[in-house]
Amino acid sequence: MLFIWYPKCGTCRKAKKWLDSHQLSYSERLIKEDPPAEKELRTWHAQSGLPLRKFFNTSGQAYRALNLKEKLPSMTEDEMFTLLASDGMLVKRPVLITDDGKVKIGFREEEYEELI
Repeated sequence: MLFIWYPKCGTCRKAKKWLDSHQLSYSERLIKEDPPAEKELRTWHAQSGLPLRKFFNTSGQAYRALNLKEKLPSMTEDEMFTLLASDGMLVKRPVLITDDGKVKIGFREEEYEELI
């Protein structure tokens, strides 16, 4: 599995602790230092089955600074993907990609339980 996270994020730390406590093997990637490329985001979006808006970190400073609450409804998917790829801090985290292609955005213990 690939676990993409931001160490200062409390939700990310909870998810990492959960993975570790269940002794699951994963590789780590720091979202701020190595943000997802647009191609990755498109793949994850297709695999997740989630609306693209769910990929945005709506509680982040960058989201608020760009006034995305007002702008997102009128943006095209291409514009949203480009924006997400421009700054890893705009992406909701953590992101967990399983070996069989499942994508989990954010952390909900019950969703992680489904993985094991």
